[in-house]
Amino acid sequence: MDEALRLLQFGDSVFPVGAFSFSNGLEMAVQHGSVHDRATLQEYVRTVTRLAATGDGVALLAGHRAAAAGDLDRVRRADEAVHLRKINEEMRTMSVRMGRKLAEAATRIVGESLLRKRVGDTGAGVPVTYPVALGVLFAELGVGEEQAFAAHQYGAASMVLGAAIRLMRVDHLDAQSILFAVNEHVADDYQDARTATLDDMQGFAPHLDVLAGAHQHAHVRMFMS
Repeated sequence: MDEALRLLQFGDSVFPVGAFSFSNGLEMAVQHGSVHDRATLQEYVRTVTRLAATGDGVALLAGHRAAAAGDLDRVRRADEAVHLRKINEEMRTMSVRMGRKLAEAATRIVGESLLRKRVGDTGAGVPVTYPVALGVLFAELGVGEEQAFAAHQYGAASMVLGAAIRLMRVDHLDAQSILFAVNEHVADDYQDARTATLDDMQGFAPHLDVLAGAHQHAHVRMFMS
C-alpha cells in the first residue's frame, strides 16, 4: 500500500512542479488550427504520449534502474540524453524546470536520497531533468518501473488536457474521456520502451517542432510552451 500511496502523491498532476504553466505545444497547435475539436485533441494527446514513451519514457526507465543500482553516473547520463534531445528551447526549459522543482520538493519531503545527491552534482554541467528525476524518485520510494512509467505517461497526457480546458471548447468530461482512451496505450508503450537504451531514444515530430518554434516567438502567450 505504501508504494501505491507514493505513486499517487508524486505522480499527481497537481503535484507542485509547475506543470500547469506548460501546454506541451498545444497552445500554438490551437492557434494554428491543427487542434480544433475533441477528435483532433485526442490525436494530439496520443502523439504527445507516444513521443513521451519513445523519448523521455526511455530515460525515466534508465534513471529508475540506475537509482536501483545506486549509480549516480548512470543517472547523470540519462539526464544528459534527455537534455540533448530537446531541440526546442521551451521544451528544454520545461524539462529542466519541472525536474528541478521535483527534486527540490522530494528533497524536502523525503530527505536524503540519490536524487538529492544528483541535485548537488549539477556542477558537472548536466541539469536534472523531469523524467529522470521521476524515475529516480520512484525507484527510491519502492515504486516499480512499470508503475513509474505509467505515472509519467499519465502526467504527459494530463498536462495537455489541463491546458486544453483553458484553450478550447472542451469540458472536464471531454478531457477525462480522452484521458481514458489514451491511457489504453500505456501498457503497449511500456513494452516498447522497456528494452530500449538511451541511444534508442527518439522523438520525431517535425510538425510539433515547428509549432514549438513559432510559440517561442509569439507576442501573446498563456503558457510557457
